[in-house]
Amino acid sequence: MLKKGDIIVGLDIGTTKICAVVAEIGKDMEKKIIGISTVPSKGLRKGVVVDMESTVHSVAEAISRAEEMAGVEVYSVFVGIAGEHIRSFNSNGATPITRENYEITEEDVQKAIESAKAVSLPLDRVVLDYLPYEYKVDGNSGISDPVGMSGVKLEVGVHIVTGSVTAVQNVEKCIERAGLELGKIVLEPLASSMATLTEEELEMGVILIDIGGGTTDTAIFLDKKIHFSHVLPLGGDNVTNDISIGLRIPPIKAEEIKRRYGSCVSHKIDIKEKFTVPGVVGRASNNMAIKDLASIIEMRMEELLMLLKRNIERSGYQQKIGSGIVLTGGCSMLKGVSELTERVMNIPVRIAKPRGVTGLIDIIQSPIYATGVGLIHYGFLAKIEGGEKKVKIKTTRILQSVLSKMKNIYKGGSE
Repeated sequence: MLKKGDIIVGLDIGTTKICAVVAEIGKDMEKKIIGISTVPSKGLRKGVVVDMESTVHSVAEAISRAEEMAGVEVYSVFVGIAGEHIRSFNSNGATPITRENYEITEEDVQKAIESAKAVSLPLDRVVLDYLPYEYKVDGNSGISDPVGMSGVKLEVGVHIVTGSVTAVQNVEKCIERAGLELGKIVLEPLASSMATLTEEELEMGVILIDIGGGTTDTAIFLDKKIHFSHVLPLGGDNVTNDISIGLRIPPIKAEEIKRRYGSCVSHKIDIKEKFTVPGVVGRASNNMAIKDLASIIEMRMEELLMLLKRNIERSGYQQKIGSGIVLTGGCSMLKGVSELTERVMNIPVRIAKPRGVTGLIDIIQSPIYATGVGLIHYGFLAKIEGGEKKVKIKTTRILQSVLSKMKNIYKGGSE
């Protein structure tokens, strides 16, 4: 049972960054953020682990920094997952109600869900989550909770999220080798939704778009339930690469320039505004119009948004969205991204920051922490429902040594 002083940790393992968020449960069950860390993500490509040792080291470093700030020791984490290997689809199930009074029970609901879950998957796929989104009783839809109702037939629609067996196993191994217990692997847009969307948006219908470094996650919610999700293997890194190639500079310099001068709306920038392109490999630095830089960014972002628009149109839910689009993730911080999204999608757009927590609010109020904070909300509910294991996994001697050295370095104030 969740109680005051309990610790919940969200770990967002992204392509460009790994973010750890530590929350402590307060006396009124508020989620107080007491530790945050963000470190470069090494060993992942498009959300998939390609270098185990580098990923384990990055996870250990993120956790160590968060522990240092929070003043607690972390044993268990809720982990966000995306990546181009994620696939999702909807499935329907049904069960007859045969008892004399025709009253629907929780057991009937579970039977209907099990019926929807009875789908054939390739051997290389594993189910990450089953998410019921619609119930029907005797053909009548719009039912949020059928338990206690009377009927002869119960139907259910379930959103099923799957991932590559090996990709999921590699994430699990990284967590274990970092000396941590895995509370649950959570679909990142589902986690982000818990930290960014309002009750009104969820009720009216909303599209959540989380633009990260390596992937862009989309989730569509209607009547407070997720009906559609998709992971596009494009993100902020593609913009950075375009800048790197166009300006003939290293990606790390291109990322700095993107963050400092980047914009998605070139028509709003005066051609006279310039910035300095650093010289590399003996070449002299030179000046470039910020408007030209914005044109590079705008072209790539417009391509990304057009792909998202096609996916949303194919989902069949576009006309049912009443509130609009909510953008989050690191790339949503690009200047003019909401304006460009509205122009491409022809639907109202807002940029969301994490909500529903207390504590280090000044730090946490950034779209880059949406998934991390969302995992705190998810973990909170999981602990209340008793869905998390309590077993503590001890670190190996090697990892203990690494973590000990890291803590000594941080205490000394150096990187």
